[in-house]
Amino acid sequence: MGLVKTEIFTEQQNEIALFAKVFGHPARVAILQHLFKINACICGDLVQEIGLAQPTISQHLKELKQLGLIQGNVEGTSVCYCIHTENWIKMKKIMFQFLDQDSPEKDCC
Repeated sequence: MGLVKTEIFTEQQNEIALFAKVFGHPARVAILQHLFKINACICGDLVQEIGLAQPTISQHLKELKQLGLIQGNVEGTSVCYCIHTENWIKMKKIMFQFLDQDSPEKDCC
């Protein structure tokens, strides 16, 4: 069996691609914006805020949590989510370095 395609790329390239993927769906962007807006953990129902079905919201929360941009704590029968600040700052640094590669002095075409 051949190499998994991601194995031919650097860890940083794979990480950037995962960040891009997580921002590639408007529901995940909306969830992150809402968590930043309330500036606290949310234990309530994101279904009303985002407007998608509970299983869909749960899947998007799972993806955000797997990447480490949010964290969840069990409180009673629900899970409360908030931004994982340390990982968010790390992601911003990585993405900024990637996005800031251009130079006004370079003009190839």
